[in-house]
Amino acid sequence: MSLEQLAATASALLHTDAAWLSALRVVLVVVAAGIVVAVLQRTIRRVRERIASRLADRQAVKRAETFGRVLRYVVAVVVWLLAGMLVLAEMGISLAPILGAAGVVGIAVGFGAQSLVKDYFNGLFLLLEDQIHQGDVVRLGEHAGLVEEMTLRYVRLRDYDGHVHFVPNGQITSVVNMGRGHAHAVVDVGIAYGAPLDEAMAAMARTAEQLRADPAFGTRILDGFEMVGVERWDDSAIVLRGRFKVAPLEQWAVRREFLRRLKLAFDAAGIEIPFPQLTVHMPGPASAVHGGAG
Repeated sequence: MSLEQLAATASALLHTDAAWLSALRVVLVVVAAGIVVAVLQRTIRRVRERIASRLADRQAVKRAETFGRVLRYVVAVVVWLLAGMLVLAEMGISLAPILGAAGVVGIAVGFGAQSLVKDYFNGLFLLLEDQIHQGDVVRLGEHAGLVEEMTLRYVRLRDYDGHVHFVPNGQITSVVNMGRGHAHAVVDVGIAYGAPLDEAMAAMARTAEQLRADPAFGTRILDGFEMVGVERWDDSAIVLRGRFKVAPLEQWAVRREFLRRLKLAFDAAGIEIPFPQLTVHMPGPASAVHGGAG
């Protein structure tokens, strides 16, 4: 065998060995990426389980689970993205054109997906700041109802009529939470202008004490009835206002029962509950005018 043949054979063997080594490195990168992702995700899961085991609040446990899912997803995306770049570099593919094209595409996608990104960021802060829980009754702008589901993308509400509202987190500018800590059942009651004012207020106070003594409602009312007094003068009524401090989401049930009992108490005391009335004044008959010729 000539020297030229030996050199060609050695060169072919070297190229074959280099190809095998490159393929081996690609496999090692993929395997290492899979191991790193598995280890990091398992670590995040264990940390989340340890934190959740120390939390007594069910909603806090759900928030921890949501954060755990987000972190596991981010870890997987970052690690596999780096692994892909290493594989491409190992295969001899230049990354500069790819990164340049990805930058242009990323800018275009970013402009088109601004609302989606805003949804995720707002959803993350809603969870971090603990503004909404599943099971709360909230008002989000024009939408109100019971929170059935909350994700990083949207909040799902069900209103009193049973209608389901999907509110994107990016559209939430204010949150009115009606089920946090405690609530107030505010009661406005109108009485006629001729009704005895002090007696009506005393009837409201007595009815409130009876309601609080009822076992079915006593646990829902957290404090005594606060008689505010005369709230305003309407066209046909004097409006009296009072309120109860109640457990979360119990304000509507307490208010309805109080109004039912108060109607019976007013009827028994002869206190008139007004309704719109119209008084019509009719002029008397016109006097006859007699004219005479002079």
